[in-house]
Amino acid sequence: MTPAARLLAAIEIMEEADADPRPVDRVLEGYFRQRRYAGSKDRHAVRNRVYGLLRRRSRVDWHLGRTGVSEHPTARMRVLADLVLVDELTKTAITELFSGENHAPYVMDELELTLLSKLKGQILNSAPDMPAAVRLETPDWVYRRLEPVLGDEREAALAAMGTEAPFDIRINPLHKADRDSVREALYKQDIECTPTPFSPFGLRSAERKPIDGLKLFKEGLIEVQDEGAQIAALLLGTAPGMQVADYCAGAGGKSLVLGGLMENKGRVLALDTSEGRLERCGVRTRRAGLHNIERHVLAEGSDRRVKRLAGKFDRVMVDAPCSGTGTWRRNPDARWRYNETDLAELNELQAVILQRAARLVKPGGRLAYVTCSLLPEENEAIVDAFLEAREGEFQALDIATVWAETVVPLGGGDCPGEGTALRLYPHRHGTDGFFVQILERRAAEETAE
Repeated sequence: MTPAARLLAAIEIMEEADADPRPVDRVLEGYFRQRRYAGSKDRHAVRNRVYGLLRRRSRVDWHLGRTGVSEHPTARMRVLADLVLVDELTKTAITELFSGENHAPYVMDELELTLLSKLKGQILNSAPDMPAAVRLETPDWVYRRLEPVLGDEREAALAAMGTEAPFDIRINPLHKADRDSVREALYKQDIECTPTPFSPFGLRSAERKPIDGLKLFKEGLIEVQDEGAQIAALLLGTAPGMQVADYCAGAGGKSLVLGGLMENKGRVLALDTSEGRLERCGVRTRRAGLHNIERHVLAEGSDRRVKRLAGKFDRVMVDAPCSGTGTWRRNPDARWRYNETDLAELNELQAVILQRAARLVKPGGRLAYVTCSLLPEENEAIVDAFLEAREGEFQALDIATVWAETVVPLGGGDCPGEGTALRLYPHRHGTDGFFVQILERRAAEETAE
């Protein structure tokens, strides 16, 4: 692909992503599946342009808004502005790229030429009057809500969210592979890693590289998983012989950890409303060599099978659907997918899911409430309301105590939190943003007292 053809690909992908509810990585995957002629360098260049623009979108749109040319930026306008503001190309150079020939973007119209003229000499981060929320690529409503959560660290946290995430790999706990040996094997494949500081099964690389062709991956010894997600699964404390439910299991990343720690003894029931996600969970389960993970597609509303399982599970994982504010490094498009109305709807759903999942926990059992959100409305507020409604039936456990019981015996690092909830942040811990709270259902006699 020529440089111009790469620009056209970036425009087409961004146009599709704007109209598609799927994450942009899935859009990229589908786009190149239909264009197998594109080489690895082409894919890398296009991906960098798309993800770079998603990470710069607020600032690019702000500059576009100041031109007064259009109130509704298009994908083409954003790419044109990016070429001026970031690549610092001249109008002549851009005109040559937008020739309409040999898979190049079509020729610019008068409006677009005017846009380039008005952007001339501007640099992305040079404007002193740029609002803080714009500079930090954060919707205003999120920026406001994070002040009471992060205080003076808000800017540092949001700046970290604007960087590219490291590449975290998790060793399959079922195989009990030595982390140093896996690290050495990856190094021989030109993947240089360091041990993650908290998870005993994690390795981190500064550079994302494909691993699906590696023998280690094909044999189920490794998976891609952020360290924060690894920790969330470890804190549930699964052990051989337990009955475990993974509510909202998705593609099964945490189910694999839960089942691996159980050494194929006992049962993990992976529950989700999406058959497609659970099918991907099945593929990963087989590759990991796990035979104790069952899958069940949740029916809309009340699910009869789940009702029959009330009070049967030692451990329940609730990875609640959320705004994904903690994953912006990996999913920069998620910044602009939600608004305050969506948040209110998510809060209602989170409360319902927690109530339903809690019915599965047997007396003395534990539940992990997890989100990849930084917003208290999706975290503390949901759990506090649940605890109040259940009138002493559940209690929130001290996170350092739980960590000492679950992560430390496996060889993990020191607990990075205190109180009854664990909050992980990129700028502090190097992980995605996560919230984890462990609740324990009191024994029947305790509740009666």
